[in-house]
Amino acid sequence: MSTELLRATRARTLALAEPLSDEDAQLQSMPDASPAKWHLAHTSWFFETLVLQPHLPGYRVFDERWPRLFNSYYESLGPRHARPQRGLLSRPSLAEVKAYRRHVDAALADLLPFAPAAARALVELGCHHEQQHQELLLTDILHAFSCNPLLPAYQAGRPAAANAPAQRWLQHAGGIVDIGHAGAGFGFDNEGPSHRVLLEAFEIGNRLVSCGEYADFIAAGGYREPLLWLSDGWATVQAQGWQRPLYWQPDGSVFGLHGAQALDPDAPVMQLSFYEACAFAEWAGARLPTEFEWEAATALQGFEQAADQAWQWTRSAYSPYPGFRTAAGAVGEYNGKFMVGQQVLRGGSLATPPGHARPSYRNFFPPAARWQFSGLRLAR
Repeated sequence: MSTELLRATRARTLALAEPLSDEDAQLQSMPDASPAKWHLAHTSWFFETLVLQPHLPGYRVFDERWPRLFNSYYESLGPRHARPQRGLLSRPSLAEVKAYRRHVDAALADLLPFAPAAARALVELGCHHEQQHQELLLTDILHAFSCNPLLPAYQAGRPAAANAPAQRWLQHAGGIVDIGHAGAGFGFDNEGPSHRVLLEAFEIGNRLVSCGEYADFIAAGGYREPLLWLSDGWATVQAQGWQRPLYWQPDGSVFGLHGAQALDPDAPVMQLSFYEACAFAEWAGARLPTEFEWEAATALQGFEQAADQAWQWTRSAYSPYPGFRTAAGAVGEYNGKFMVGQQVLRGGSLATPPGHARPSYRNFFPPAARWQFSGLRLAR
């Protein structure tokens, strides 16, 4: 774990929050999202609780009342403020939260020169954890801004026009393939152990499905044809009144970090649920790849991983790999206990910090989630 990784990670989080006003940073637009201020504080709580308190002699907690506010889901680390009510935490102020970050950063600087290996491993985990929250900060503020009739832009300017290559099928012969993280470099515990999987021969799209292709699905009545949908998906469409991807506007524009922009037909379609991805694949005469097919396909010539575009839903339920064991202590709550009722996404997105994703990375969300930068790639 390098000191530079820690410094750069902590600085990037502040930079992402810089365009936000105090009022912006307070917003929580739905129970699944969190205020930007909370992300800033929680990532500091993680370092304070899991690294500094156990490993820095004489460390003093910034405020003994705050762990209850900024613990996310760690049952073993004490009581927590209810997640759907994080937007009610007008105190502490944004300025106080930034002071908290400075306090934690100074203590980490004191610790690192003599930190034992166990502490350095936790600091590395904390950096990658904070990178995850950097992406969540963007997805959550985008959802909050989408609830404002003014559709304010998080950042000025226009996104670069997409230039999607022609859609073509890449062939994989199948066979026994190695799956999961192995060797040097960081990997989350859910990416291992590395193991072998037997795949049948398959084909996979070289790129993600585009907005133009998804617009054709809508025009063909895709949201009105129950035979295209999984049962739970069709029930959700009916209950929620879905007619288009989450941020597609009735006037034909698409809302994103740059505000409302004209639909770019070559851009990857995003803000899709797993249900919408499956329905489109059915309409297109294809299917979603399994996460194992997706990972194996990254070695194919012409495969566009698209780590800077949109996460890609797979047909794989989020389950443990053979031999997976949760880690001892609080860090064991990081991934394992969420391995039920969720689908795996692979790749990365325009909100993913550079260098954070890798072919073995396993993102996961419930099948109805659609506020993430999530799209799809076809397989057959």
